[in-house]
Amino acid sequence: MPIFSEVTHKYLRTKKKFPNVWCAGCGIGIVLGAIIRAIDNLKLSRDEIVMISGIGCSSRMPVYVDFNTLHTTHGRPLAYATGVKLAKPALKVIIITGDGDALAIGGNHFIHACRRNIDLTTILVNNSTYGMTGGQVAPTTPFMKIGTTAPFGNRERGFDIAKLAMAAGAPFVARGTVYHVMQLQKLVEQAILKKGFSLVEVISQCPTLYGRLNKEGGAVDMMKWQRDHAIPISAAGKAPPEKLRDKFLTGVLWDIEFPEYCEEYDKVIAQSQGLYGEGGRVKGKERE
Repeated sequence: MPIFSEVTHKYLRTKKKFPNVWCAGCGIGIVLGAIIRAIDNLKLSRDEIVMISGIGCSSRMPVYVDFNTLHTTHGRPLAYATGVKLAKPALKVIIITGDGDALAIGGNHFIHACRRNIDLTTILVNNSTYGMTGGQVAPTTPFMKIGTTAPFGNRERGFDIAKLAMAAGAPFVARGTVYHVMQLQKLVEQAILKKGFSLVEVISQCPTLYGRLNKEGGAVDMMKWQRDHAIPISAAGKAPPEKLRDKFLTGVLWDIEFPEYCEEYDKVIAQSQGLYGEGGRVKGKERE
């Protein structure tokens, strides 16, 4: 079996855009590796995949991979992805986004993509800050944590991304961390195989801004925090309430079946073609 680096290397645009733009200690490279290994494990060809991102640290990911890729506008990757999937429903469309990109300017697209249930796989990297633009407070920044726009502490509660997605109608919701990398790879595989809208939230670290501003140490310290605060959902039911306090769940949090949008849209096309004849006339009478 090839080692991780060999598998990862064959899917990268190794002669372009390297070294990458990510800070030392950033978790986004770990996320990229998990996605690539998941794709390799599923035996998907490069031509079957479209990777689409918006704007942000994690959204630079499509620049580095040898797939069909789109690096789009801020908050809009799900809108672009919806168009790609409707035009070419056989493709595997993977969206890479961050907590700011997806939930602030892109929040409306996010909730409606969940509700619509088009067959898209969304990998949302949550580092609790706007990393690319200077460490501002994001929709996921915890209460009283420091950001460059909140030097006295954030007075808003951060979104629970998984609960938001479930409430909006997403049929598959999972959460992993960059510390639990093998679990993350498996979650990505399950998300890609899911028929319908799937979300994998990935808890990652930003030691350069969020970690420094909040005195949480370097990348190793922040990853140890992930290790110590993540509880597998399979174990959560057996744990006493005090053991779950200040912790977060990982694994597949929600998995249901619901009609997929592209398939439902095909039914609309078939019904309309059966109802309307050539020239747009209703069969047997003029359209009103």
